[in-house]
Amino acid sequence: MPQKKEGQARLIIVNKNTAMDDIQKKLHILLDYWIEHNSEHEKEFRDWADKAVSLSTEVAQQLREAAVKMAAASNELMKAKQALPESKERH
Repeated sequence: MPQKKEGQARLIIVNKNTAMDDIQKKLHILLDYWIEHNSEHEKEFRDWADKAVSLSTEVAQQLREAAVKMAAASNELMKAKQALPESKERH
């Protein structure tokens, strides 16, 4: 098997670090977006639950339950965002 030259090894490490930074940056953006998007859906579910209550209390209750679960999902996304290391460019 051919040996890797020192320069090639450094290039591989640099590419891997760059890829990790890209993932971190994209996750920061996506997590912010997902949290905000979920919040909008949660509000919509609650609004529609209020409207649906006269039609069906069961439907209203299910919509409220969906809102609770959406809030829980957002909470998990916030925890993921807090656990995500900062990219080197943000320091």
